Amino acid sequence: MSSPAAERKTVTGPVSVRPLAEADLDRADEIFRVAFGTFLGVPDPKTFFETADYVRTRWAADPHAAFAATIEGELVGSNFAANWGSVGFFGPLTVRPDLWDQGVGKRLMDPVMDCFDTWGNRHLGLFTFSHSPKHLELYRRYGFWPRFLTAIMKKQGGAADNSAVPGRVMYSELPAAEQPACLGACRALTGAVYEGLDLEREIVAVHAQGLGDTILLQGGSELDGLAVCHCGAGSEAGEDVCFVKFGAVRPGPQAADRFERLLDACEQLAAERGLSQLDAGMNLGRPDAYRRMIDRGFRTGLQGVTMHRPNEPGYSHPDAYVIDDWR
Repeated sequence: MSSPAAERKTVTGPVSVRPLAEADLDRADEIFRVAFGTFLGVPDPKTFFETADYVRTRWAADPHAAFAATIEGELVGSNFAANWGSVGFFGPLTVRPDLWDQGVGKRLMDPVMDCFDTWGNRHLGLFTFSHSPKHLELYRRYGFWPRFLTAIMKKQGGAADNSAVPGRVMYSELPAAEQPACLGACRALTGAVYEGLDLEREIVAVHAQGLGDTILLQGGSELDGLAVCHCGAGSEAGEDVCFVKFGAVRPGPQAADRFERLLDACEQLAAERGLSQLDAGMNLGRPDAYRRMIDRGFRTGLQGVTMHRPNEPGYSHPDAYVIDDWR
């Protein structure tokens, strides 16, 4: 990231990379907010993202996949990798603005690529700024290619609808003894969307950290859909927001109808939690799902591009009804 507003410093010592420690989290969070806020021209960059928390939540989900860059012992940047089975992605990668364009970001790429090699993910991705040639070029050097725009969409909520969404169950309501079988059913659903795709990491992290809940749509002997939702301050959603980090429905002839029902369930969760805004990312490689969200009143607040390695669509194709954004 670069900005004329950032007064540059020259790197005075070697850049070291190590695991991000719990003691680093406050400083890593500050750098994360200032980096994005500076790049986007926010008047007070430290306030960017407000009460949303990406750094602590992602570190807690998998401390072994969180990395720190330091210069002479001082933290100057961080990066995070996520393992979704056959799919891996990374971010947010952030560097202190006065040290942009000096190779710190590149050093933070190496350990996440090692993670992907260890995990054996076969489709890798990231979300970045579509208007930044520098970002696109950095990631292209690692084999990532820009494919589709991704819209971070928002909808203002209404009062709770007391009519039940058919088949809706919350993961938090399941007895502990039933949760492993539920995770297996979720794996079967996401595997039908894209072979090997597995959201167990996100479902368990949301439950363990109390970040929100996962919506399950029962459909006879199979799951019809699922949505991993962050709710409120301290999660990736932020105050008064319900954020669908990932959602998907079982593919097939009735997938569009199942998707409408999943969106009903997400809107109902937001209303039940007293949250006035519902956020969800939609890749424009899924045009019917995108159109259906627009028809419901979702509007784009932020737009970026997903980059893929290899240069293939993965699960972003016209027959997929999936919500995500790889931020």
